[in-house]
Amino acid sequence: MSDKAEEDTWARAKIAVDDLYHIKETFFPPNPDEKIAKLQNESDLALKLLDSISPELRKTPIQRATYEYLKGKILDVVPDYRKEAEDHLSKAVKLNPSLADAWLCLGICIWKKGDLPAAKNCFNLALSKSDVNLHLNLCAWRYDLKNQYLEIVLLDLLVLCKGVENQAEIVEESIQHAKEAITLDVKDGNSWYNLGNACLTSFFVTGAWDHSKLQQSLKAYQNAEKDEGMKSNPDLYFNCATVNKYLENYERALSGFEAAALKDPSLNATEEVQMIVNLLDKIDNLLRGHTRAKRLASLASSLATVKLTSPLKRATVDLLLEGLNKAVSVVGKVLFFVKHENVSPLYYMVCDSNQTLFVLSVYGIHTDAIKEGDQLTLLEPYFHHVDFSWKGKCYQFKNIRVDFLDQVLVNGKSLPPQQGVRSSIYAQHKP
Repeated sequence: MSDKAEEDTWARAKIAVDDLYHIKETFFPPNPDEKIAKLQNESDLALKLLDSISPELRKTPIQRATYEYLKGKILDVVPDYRKEAEDHLSKAVKLNPSLADAWLCLGICIWKKGDLPAAKNCFNLALSKSDVNLHLNLCAWRYDLKNQYLEIVLLDLLVLCKGVENQAEIVEESIQHAKEAITLDVKDGNSWYNLGNACLTSFFVTGAWDHSKLQQSLKAYQNAEKDEGMKSNPDLYFNCATVNKYLENYERALSGFEAAALKDPSLNATEEVQMIVNLLDKIDNLLRGHTRAKRLASLASSLATVKLTSPLKRATVDLLLEGLNKAVSVVGKVLFFVKHENVSPLYYMVCDSNQTLFVLSVYGIHTDAIKEGDQLTLLEPYFHHVDFSWKGKCYQFKNIRVDFLDQVLVNGKSLPPQQGVRSSIYAQHKP
């Protein structure tokens, strides 16, 4: 066989693998079984094409490595771990240790069975075998190799780093990898997507509840959406909606989760929509049902006599501006704890000294730190006026957000450090 014919044979096999992964990442029918059946059918065809390559073209170590790599990649297209796929990919890297994408695929395969340290080792080897500028075709997108490593590692970063002191450093390293990839191609949506995932992971793994990390994550996801190639990625819409949920941009969160559900019905995006609606309905009912003038007047009069120990100027909720309000504090009384289906944040119905009801959302603080009946002093409050309609119903309320222990005094006292808490919350990604 001529060199040209040999090249064409291998090229057809590689195209078949690329097409298979394109289906994996872009085909989301209402019935998930339909996708599994289609992947199985296409993988059978790809394997048949690969096996049709003459044994004469599989003699050299490089040829055999390519064959094993493609076969392992085809077998690994399914979400579940397959030992047969790992075996073929392991043979590929033994025959050709310089085959960077084979190391990458092996890492993904091993990650599926839960061996995170071994998977991370494969990703590091993939990085060491490749040039930063090398781009590979995987899942129908042009991924920078560092980005591919980043995306998978971030999936279980909190688990992998559990008990490790330098969690934040590990996440920061991943953020830097993503930023490096963006400098190579500022229009690559996947690079922006991975940066968004990294910043979102950083927000949770550090326990700092830093608003800026959420804003950075949101900006990165918005840049990712500009890439036409990313419009088929339901995880992008899900993760962007997750950021908006924790930024309390409820309308955007609902729209994002709804879009994710349409693109991939197997995601729990529909459940997320329902949980947000349930929360908003509960808040709306509490606001409408507990505005008795006599009780509010009594509470307001008691708050008016509270003496502030801080140099901040006293203010009421109706005087606050959108966003951070520096040099002021708001005194309020906790009326109700709003029970809901998510772990974080905690929600409370509060009344200020001007008889104004507002919702207090609390992040990073234990559930027993603030109770019904407590008097709160909110220092330099972050204010947001919620006002939007969803499915014909209008939601309108005032909201103050607390991210740190030192932003609130409970009954005139600072909260002790042990009242701080971290939450392990993950971005959405399915193998």
